[in-house]
Amino acid sequence: MYTISVDDLLYLENPIIVDIRNIYYYNIDHIAGAINIPYYNLLNNYSHYLDKNNKYYFYCDFGEKSSELAKRLNKLGYNIISVDGGYLEYKKIIRK
Repeated sequence: MYTISVDDLLYLENPIIVDIRNIYYYNIDHIAGAINIPYYNLLNNYSHYLDKNNKYYFYCDFGEKSSELAKRLNKLGYNIISVDGGYLEYKKIIRK
């Protein structure tokens, strides 16, 4: 299972960052440049949203749901990396 720290994620050039939280929380705030594809949309219809030729960085609030979803999708041939600590870790980092 692949994971990445928020610090390392912020240094990547043009990553495809996916916020898997619901649209309400995404609209309140999200990691800069992230797109929103809610957890259940990905769980039920991942092939509609994802391309096996791309690398995606998933995050949720704490990193648990994104880690679980990344594990499932990696088994299906997708390249998914989960962001350690999720959105809450991001908020801690950017406040420094």
